[in-house]
Amino acid sequence: MGEQTTTPTRVAVVTGGSRGIGRQTAERLAADGLAVVVAYGGSKEEAEAAAAAITKAGGQAIAVRADVADENAVSALFDAAEAAFGGVDVVVHAAGVMTLAPLADLDLDALDRMYRTNIRGTFVVDQQAARRLRQGGAIINFSSSVLGLALPGYSAYAATKGAVEAITLILARELRGRDITVNAVAPGPTATALFLDGKDEETIAKMAAQPPLERLGATEDIAEVVSFLAGPARWVNGQVLRANGGIV
Repeated sequence: MGEQTTTPTRVAVVTGGSRGIGRQTAERLAADGLAVVVAYGGSKEEAEAAAAAITKAGGQAIAVRADVADENAVSALFDAAEAAFGGVDVVVHAAGVMTLAPLADLDLDALDRMYRTNIRGTFVVDQQAARRLRQGGAIINFSSSVLGLALPGYSAYAATKGAVEAITLILARELRGRDITVNAVAPGPTATALFLDGKDEETIAKMAAQPPLERLGATEDIAEVVSFLAGPARWVNGQVLRANGGIV
């Protein structure tokens, strides 16, 4: 009898993996059979709980702290992924921050914080991904449907996501010949702590009524899209997928 060969386990790094969309994505990719590195900024207990939940369900996961805007920390994150699982195939950059205010009123420190995490963080994470991903890999960034909706109060946040989309589309073309896809997911209103914080019930109900499907997105809805882009969607490249239930 000939020797049996086994397919190496694919490995995913998920930033912002301790909560919300990032955590749901980490759990979904683990269920898809990937080993997962749950990267977190400050929520150590939540990140370790996410990794433990994946392990308990029969998957493989570790939690690693990294400031996504710090190139040395992100390099160490990829080192940890390679040491634990042998390499990296999928990078999901779900970490992000959001402060809402009219442009005339926004505190510039808040603008700088969003720039650091949402723009510099995307650039730093994608830079390591571009250098280290194995052939057949996928990079998935996070934009937002508010960029297209042009909602008042979102000027700074939407501006950072415009930068994310530019980075995504250009990197996809720069990786010609590597068999690595680069896409972005742009969720609409999704029931996460980031979205719900500071909004009253009337505002939430109004936003939930916007899509023809007449509900807020669930984290599972977004994780399903990421799963598609991370796995079978090899012919989808250099795209922004607006997962928002049909809001126009």
